[in-house]
Amino acid sequence: MSLCFLVLNLALLSRALFSANELGIKDTLPAYLDPTVLPQDLITGVSFASGGSGFDPLTPKLVSVLTLSDQLEYFKEYIGKLKAIIGEENTTFTITNSLFLVVAGSDDIANTYFTLRARKLKYDVPAYTDLMANSASSFVQELYKLGARRIGVFSAPPVGCVPAQRTLAGGVERECAQNLNEAAKLFNSKLSKKLDSLASSLPSGRFVYLDIYNPLLDLIQNPRKYGFQVADKGCCGTGILEVAILCNQYTSETCANVSDYVFWDSYHPTEGAYKALIPSILGKYLTKFF
Repeated sequence: MSLCFLVLNLALLSRALFSANELGIKDTLPAYLDPTVLPQDLITGVSFASGGSGFDPLTPKLVSVLTLSDQLEYFKEYIGKLKAIIGEENTTFTITNSLFLVVAGSDDIANTYFTLRARKLKYDVPAYTDLMANSASSFVQELYKLGARRIGVFSAPPVGCVPAQRTLAGGVERECAQNLNEAAKLFNSKLSKKLDSLASSLPSGRFVYLDIYNPLLDLIQNPRKYGFQVADKGCCGTGILEVAILCNQYTSETCANVSDYVFWDSYHPTEGAYKALIPSILGKYLTKFF
């Protein structure tokens, strides 16, 4: 049996890309919407990711990216294309035996709730993390209805420790913003319980909670243990606020040696950081899907 990666909603796309490479499936995991995607890519795995999306339906709307519902619709379209390539029976087998990875939550907490404060008037942190966890559970159930049986959902990361949030909410010393980290931990505890509940109620389902919070926090707090030097700012520009498109050849310089840095910009880890994290995560959780 070949292991197939179908990744829905990657807030941090590289995490899944390196998972595919680590498992020897393919060098990179192509986007489903990439016009150059080949039929073979549909068989071995594609990404339905939309950076900046989240479990909160408001989160993707604030930044004009694909919602979870949008991604599910594209997945349904994908299933139809796969049937045309390998037939209905083989498609059912492929979907059933594929590994689905879901990553979301950091943008809900960091952007929608704490930075933009778009939900603060209506929800306190416990209520907002309930909304997130319920949405995550519903999303997993929709995947299950479409044939998915092996679904891993990543925890929210220690988002209060990313360079941008240290700058915005970490005080003069730019410490980790503990209110964001506490929100992430509260959501994670609820997410884990939701997945356990689904595992006990949905036949043949393998729903695995993937803890990225603690491994990434250890990497940030002890960078030298992993071969890094800098964890409180990114390689791009000043490293304390620039993110995504603000890091480019026209507006920002980059650090002399990116391999020293845990973060590429003020929000996203470097390739090296992901490579430091993935082997331990795969080793800990992969067998739980089978």
